[in-house]
Amino acid sequence: MAGVTNIIIVQNKIDIVDEKRALESYNEIESFLKGTVAEGKPIIPVSAQHAVNVDAVIQALEKNIPTPHRDPNKPPRMFVLRSFDVNKPGASIDELTGGVIGGSISQGKFKVGDKIEIRPGIKVEKQGRTFYESIFTKITSLSAGGKNVEEAKSGGLVGIGTYLDPSLTKADGLTGNLVGKPDLLPPTRSELVLGTKLLKRAIGTKELVQVDPIIKGERLLLDVGTTITLGVVESSKKDSATLKLARPICAEEGARAAISRKIANRWRLIGYGIIQT
Repeated sequence: MAGVTNIIIVQNKIDIVDEKRALESYNEIESFLKGTVAEGKPIIPVSAQHAVNVDAVIQALEKNIPTPHRDPNKPPRMFVLRSFDVNKPGASIDELTGGVIGGSISQGKFKVGDKIEIRPGIKVEKQGRTFYESIFTKITSLSAGGKNVEEAKSGGLVGIGTYLDPSLTKADGLTGNLVGKPDLLPPTRSELVLGTKLLKRAIGTKELVQVDPIIKGERLLLDVGTTITLGVVESSKKDSATLKLARPICAEEGARAAISRKIANRWRLIGYGIIQT
């Protein structure tokens, strides 16, 4: 569903069973993977606590999961995974610092001093209308790998210090947004068309519930990047659906969305979609 084909499997905690049971588990994993994209991929028995085969995992990562080519000249993008107010209670005005956003840079690079846009931004109300409005600020600091840096590229997690009011970033208030250079981000979408691919059975249900076709009027939960939003189905065909979103998303055409349906009062994964328009 995620489009991942470069895979290794780590069989962890082999130190808590005997050799016979560890071998049985290995064979069970092989059987479980048959018929999937992971069939034939390396399975590495590991005891992380005793550092057994950790080197073999690193070797397999280097061999089977090549570092992707990244173009630093592409417009930078970062999915906001967390956001924080890092000021301590009781700090004086002179000691206050702006809000911090954290996430993963998917392409391009950011530098200290860059102007950035955060989209879709925050919910505002004007003249009886409710909508989302982009936020614009400047990067004051960058942190990657536990160190302050002047430039951060795609790959790994990054913390971005800003001039934002900390009240906007506290308690993950900006999670689900996309960060980039002003006017270079994808459009904000309040409605979208998904090319859908449904599973035969819902994930996580004991009864192996069969997945029925998507129908007009039902509510679905969508995960796009780090954004989670509810969508009401306005129309549905065999392999596509049009949804009106409760919370808009900033996403490009071709982006993937995980689709969940409420089954027995819990959201269960039923398939995925590709954003078409």
